[in-house]
Amino acid sequence: MNLLKIIFSIKTIPIVLWSSSYPLNYKPRLKTVFYLVLGLFLFGLGDAIIIGSGAGVSPWTVLAQGISNSTNWTIGFSTFIVSLSVLILWLPLRQQPGMGTILNVFIIAGTIDLTLPYLPSPIEYPSQVLQAAIGIMTIGLGSGFYLTANLGPGPRDGLMVGLQRITDLPIITVRTALELMVVITGWLMGGLVGLGTIMFVFGIGPAVAGGLYFVGVLFKRK
Repeated sequence: MNLLKIIFSIKTIPIVLWSSSYPLNYKPRLKTVFYLVLGLFLFGLGDAIIIGSGAGVSPWTVLAQGISNSTNWTIGFSTFIVSLSVLILWLPLRQQPGMGTILNVFIIAGTIDLTLPYLPSPIEYPSQVLQAAIGIMTIGLGSGFYLTANLGPGPRDGLMVGLQRITDLPIITVRTALELMVVITGWLMGGLVGLGTIMFVFGIGPAVAGGLYFVGVLFKRK
């Protein structure tokens, strides 16, 4: 019970053995880059596991579907516009980009393409739900590794971190509110919502906070 209370109250990204001193680090340590890439790979793998489950897509994909329905843009281009818009929102939040912001796009997308063909696509609904849950937890663990590298978050995680800093609310609260707002907007615009989507909305905040806690405790800088 105390562990859950700690996880639900996490507000900051922990500093660990491989954390960079600042996001705009042009010569990071090899260890820092390794854990950044490992975290982004796990993030992409988690995304692929959710997609393969067939239980529903993430809230941001629902939003991209909704924009696509309203504009006749492709889902890919709609996703690009969403990411660009989120990056613009970084400006008033004074959120700093870095190497991780750029690698986020390429490694996650590449990992999804490489791993999805080899992942199971269950037919039974309980198996779909279980696989979606595993995917969400994998994203949370990946977030714990790559965010602690402190080489710049991806567009959506950067928005989460920036909003947390100005509101001083726990990461779980900020992430859940953000995902809920996104999925409602996408659904109102015609995006498709499944059980996996709802699981993501209410599960990704605890998963990310849990990943940060796990990495922070095991690899805390002395």
